[in-house]
Amino acid sequence: YQTKLEFALKLGYSEEQVQLVLNKLGTDALINDILGELVKLGNKTETDQTVTNANTSVMHEASSIESQTSESPLQEDVTEDGDNLRPIVIDGSNVAMSHGNKEVFSCRGIKLAVDWFLERGHKDVTVFVPAWRKEQSRPDALITDQEILRKLEKEKILVFTPSRRVQGRRVVCYDDRFIVKLAFESDGIIVSNDNYRDLANEKPEWKKFIDERLLMYSFVNDKFMPPDDPLGRHGPSLDNFLRKKPIVPEHKKQPCPYGKKCTYGHKCKYYHPERGNQPQRSVADELRAMSR
Repeated sequence: YQTKLEFALKLGYSEEQVQLVLNKLGTDALINDILGELVKLGNKTETDQTVTNANTSVMHEASSIESQTSESPLQEDVTEDGDNLRPIVIDGSNVAMSHGNKEVFSCRGIKLAVDWFLERGHKDVTVFVPAWRKEQSRPDALITDQEILRKLEKEKILVFTPSRRVQGRRVVCYDDRFIVKLAFESDGIIVSNDNYRDLANEKPEWKKFIDERLLMYSFVNDKFMPPDDPLGRHGPSLDNFLRKKPIVPEHKKQPCPYGKKCTYGHKCKYYHPERGNQPQRSVADELRAMSR
């Protein structure tokens, strides 16, 4: 027995394995027969160990996915996400003139832009408008819905930049400087179609900030529409652009050419921005994920 045991130990087998084989074959079994059984036993043990390891890794992976799903920031409420949204600084004059087709200072355009950000959960929204816009509408400076400015000022959303008259001449402070300075200091977003080239040339840090944090927009009648890709097709999505820490996965897929008219549903291989955070996978893939 001792000779057979030492022989097996030298080959890397344990004493327990040798005893199992000897109990099966008997103590008088030949070394070749014992070796054959040890090989079979060793292979079986390795297979069982592999299966066990695989099952363990699958369980770990499943629990990891489950924990990621349960802790996914995409499931956070809008109120909880509000702290992650960047401050918004709106160029009131630019927005109002854009909504008024560059002919009228339309205060309604400012209200539409402010409401768009408030509905998305932004708590820190500031609009800058020159103080002389409080004056009555004139043929050379038409203003509509002027009462909106007063209302937004009472809500502490709109701020009038200083202006005064000196010997009959109006002295106006440069409102663009207020806009860029506040956005830079609060690490926020500038909403304007102006490029602020003059201010960008003043300070290198302002130039970098304007390049990376300027959100342009369009008005389709009374609909305020910023782009889904504010920094171009290779930049962040609008959702991530407006957040301090990106939480929405970037979609590298090509947008669906059919848009909202697409009839493929979740099976469509293209990206649908109008579906927001809804799953882009097919129904079959969703069912497989749920079964796991």
